[in-house]
Amino acid sequence: MKSIQVGLTLPQGWLDEFPDNNAYDQFLFSKSVALRAEQLGYDAGYVYDHFIPYYGDKRTLPFFEAYTLLSAITSITTKLRVGQVVTCNSYRSPSLLAKMSSTLDAISNGRLEFGIGAGWFEHEYNSYGYQFDSASTRIEQLDESLIIIKKMWQKEKASFKGKHYSIKNAICSPKPIQEPHPPIMVGGAGQKLIAVAAKHATRYNHPFGTPEILLSKIEMLKTQCKKTKRNFDEIENSVLLRVLVGKDKDDLKQIVAQLKKKNESISEFIMRSKDSIALGTPNEVIEHLQKYVNIGISYFIVNFIGLSNSLEMLSLFSKKVRPRL
Repeated sequence: MKSIQVGLTLPQGWLDEFPDNNAYDQFLFSKSVALRAEQLGYDAGYVYDHFIPYYGDKRTLPFFEAYTLLSAITSITTKLRVGQVVTCNSYRSPSLLAKMSSTLDAISNGRLEFGIGAGWFEHEYNSYGYQFDSASTRIEQLDESLIIIKKMWQKEKASFKGKHYSIKNAICSPKPIQEPHPPIMVGGAGQKLIAVAAKHATRYNHPFGTPEILLSKIEMLKTQCKKTKRNFDEIENSVLLRVLVGKDKDDLKQIVAQLKKKNESISEFIMRSKDSIALGTPNEVIEHLQKYVNIGISYFIVNFIGLSNSLEMLSLFSKKVRPRL
């Protein structure tokens, strides 16, 4: 049985998780979470690859760009691995992504978890001037990108000519430190995307969803692995989940009340999302997460809700929940 690993998303602005609106103070908060997570033994810190917060009424608030933030985090940590949930393939050319990711692996001394997906946030595409192609086209582009990225990571000079992208004698130096290359985590849903994961991924990341939904995706991944003659056991299964854990019922009520006072719309969203949040006391959260372990999930990427009120939740999860998974 695989040992359970746990990463966490670092505060970035996606769900209004900062204690104030000053951008530099927000970075200091994100930095404090990363350092505390490293001290507590979390395996990795992840960021979302978006440009604006998810909620329309909060889209003018600061939101940190993924690779810039991760570069800063690698300079203040020594053990915490870093990654994306997940890089939007459309936002950077594959050759640029190969260069950026290899640099990040080098400056972190081999700590990169390379997460990538086909992209989905249409409003963001439109507002930033990116073409929002059909899902099938974006998945074709993702497949070609991963071919190019792996070639550039591993070959002295890489060439490729595809339907969407081409490179010729592209040099990527420095190479990633990790061999044969950094872990590749493909994230997203749908049969065509899962086929790309079966072809390229070290890990397939399931974005939220119930254990029943994830089990159906795992079965789809098994089927795609058979089609591509890939050993299913070579691919780890992970899930991105929101977690709100309190010491007891009273602590939990206080955290929820503080969330509601700060941002009622996001608080209501969180409370409605019962299928994608583990909410409760340590025992209740353990029971929720164990259902995922039972279907083959061995890596959790935890999006903690309520960290702006107290970093104690990091310690509570690390000491009371993780050891019992």
